[in-house]
Amino acid sequence: MATVAVTDATFDAEVRDADVPVVVDFWAEWCGPCKQIGPALEELSDELAGKVKIVKVNVDENPNTPAQMGVRSIPALFLFKDGQVISNKIGAAPKAALQGWIDESV
Repeated sequence: MATVAVTDATFDAEVRDADVPVVVDFWAEWCGPCKQIGPALEELSDELAGKVKIVKVNVDENPNTPAQMGVRSIPALFLFKDGQVISNKIGAAPKAALQGWIDESV
């Protein structure tokens, strides 16, 4: 399952109301570190399908949600469980580190 593009309008339905934990990647097209972790998140999305959902929010196209979440730098990853943020991570990391962060949080 590939990552899902989420907008300000679909954030609550896709993230807060999800029945599995959700990793939200706040990113932008011009962000180099965002592009670095993109492929790893796509792979993790496939590997964790059914257990964890991974979504992406483009901060340039959807400014309201990142502002509400207090995102000040990207990439910013937030892990939601039962509609609440349970962990967050700022900056790029290798796939193994991302996997470890997700595993220890859920």
